[in-house]
Amino acid sequence: MKKLYSALMTAFNEDGSVNLDGVRAMVRYNIDVNHIDGLYVGGSTGETFMLNMDEKKAIFKAVYEEANGAIDLIAQVGSLNITEAKELARYVTALGYPMISAVTPFYYNFTFEQIKNYYNEILADVDNKLVVYSIPALTGVSLSLDQFAELFENPKIVGIKYTNPDFYLLERVRERFPDKLLLSGFDEMLLPALSVGVDGAIGSTFNVNAPRAKREIAAFEAGDNEQALALQRESNDLIAAILNNDLYPTIKLLFKELGVDAGICKQPMSAPTPQMKAGAHEIYTRFFQNSGEEK
Repeated sequence: MKKLYSALMTAFNEDGSVNLDGVRAMVRYNIDVNHIDGLYVGGSTGETFMLNMDEKKAIFKAVYEEANGAIDLIAQVGSLNITEAKELARYVTALGYPMISAVTPFYYNFTFEQIKNYYNEILADVDNKLVVYSIPALTGVSLSLDQFAELFENPKIVGIKYTNPDFYLLERVRERFPDKLLLSGFDEMLLPALSVGVDGAIGSTFNVNAPRAKREIAAFEAGDNEQALALQRESNDLIAAILNNDLYPTIKLLFKELGVDAGICKQPMSAPTPQMKAGAHEIYTRFFQNSGEEK
């Protein structure tokens, strides 16, 4: 069975501080209700690039303790501050995270040699496995097939979190590296990603939509492509509604509808407005209430 990971969110209080109780509640929901296979901690969905190192460490620790070995965990430690990235890699490895990930360094138009050195440096002092986090739409960094091959020369680099709509490249990566871990990062493209042989998927909407996505994976693996496509269409209707209502605040509002206090987002992300709350309630009523997707 291919694995489904939620990209874990971070709960924040009104003053912008991290609400660790909310973080733990989301971990519990993912384990107890979603029956998720794993969590991707500290990624874009976790608003991690707006956090300091102490906040990141506190989240990594709380998640590790709450999960208590029940599911897979991947810690995203990437940072433009290489000292921080290395420190976080050491920290989560010492905690017991079995795998780390790091976003490609961004903003400064780094050369590929600099990017490769960044990954090798992060791994230099830790005995752990790393998944490259490739998300060109946010980083501006598009890695080629040959560049992925160069990164894989480091035996500790074992796979890719592939958040890229270039499915020709995705297929070429799968064909060339059949033994590498390949995790799709676009929730709305789960079915086409499955069709080219990914090992699973990581996504933000899986926090609330995991049961439907897991049924889609099961239908695909059973050869029921019609049912898989119908479920993907349902998910895409949900995703479109969430995007139209503001992605991250809306997922947190849906968590609240599902009985989980996920807090709010950190500025400069939006605070929930009355219109946004009404929109989230409408989404909940349409896609979750009496649908079997709720607790």
